[in-house]
Amino acid sequence: MTTAPDPAPRTGPADPASGTAPVGPAPGTTSPDPASRTTPPDPASGTAAPIRVLLADDQRLVRSAFAMLVSSARDMNVVGQAGTGREAVELARTARADLVVMDIRMPDLDGIEATRRIAADEDLAGVKVLVLTTYDTDEHIVEALRAGASGFLVKDTRPAELLDAIRTVAAGESLLSPGPTARLIARVLRLPDAPPPGAPAPAALAALSERERQVLTLVARGLNNAEAAQTLGLSPLTTKTHVSRIMGKLGARDRAQLVIAAYESGLVTPSRS
Repeated sequence: MTTAPDPAPRTGPADPASGTAPVGPAPGTTSPDPASRTTPPDPASGTAAPIRVLLADDQRLVRSAFAMLVSSARDMNVVGQAGTGREAVELARTARADLVVMDIRMPDLDGIEATRRIAADEDLAGVKVLVLTTYDTDEHIVEALRAGASGFLVKDTRPAELLDAIRTVAAGESLLSPGPTARLIARVLRLPDAPPPGAPAPAALAALSERERQVLTLVARGLNNAEAAQTLGLSPLTTKTHVSRIMGKLGARDRAQLVIAAYESGLVTPSRS
């Protein structure tokens, strides 16, 4: 006897404070494909539910290729495809997505504005956005992060790297490394500009303890919890607790916003290299 797919409530990704990494329908469709869903495993089994991925790109061939790649990963399901930014926002709700792989240049509503609307919607508080585009200019990187994206990749990235990026962002980790991209973001974020709507206010850093400031500094420099713990001589669990408290005090939804707050407040300054 066959059973219909279980429309269980969306299962959110792992705790954003963890700092550890845990992405269809036929091309051209803009609604969730019931056939792409799988029944979530029994929580008692200890198996994590697949990451529910929504693909947003105005090119059907690109969406189709991404859908095949994401569907090949056992820990991911494609739950919808969108050809415009407006469709991406709507499908983020109706498809109960955990993460949106978002193109920047799309008709009707671009990916930056779509990301901003998803981040501002309380009903979509658990939805992460990974921006994937051919345009890697300074302003696009910063606009995407300020709009609420948790990661940024260019389309010439290797398939395995895209899947790893989806896992990283879904787990609540920001896709920022201590390499050239992080230095670029740091430099541009220090330019005079109004804080993004909903971003943690720099003044809130006064509420952090000295240890929390030390942890935030390392997070902003691209270290994960294990690396920060080793640097400070703490246990990973203690470091995770500090990160959770920092996020609560600053009202940050993920580690990308912690990075922005650290640089915009002057707690961390851009590297000259």
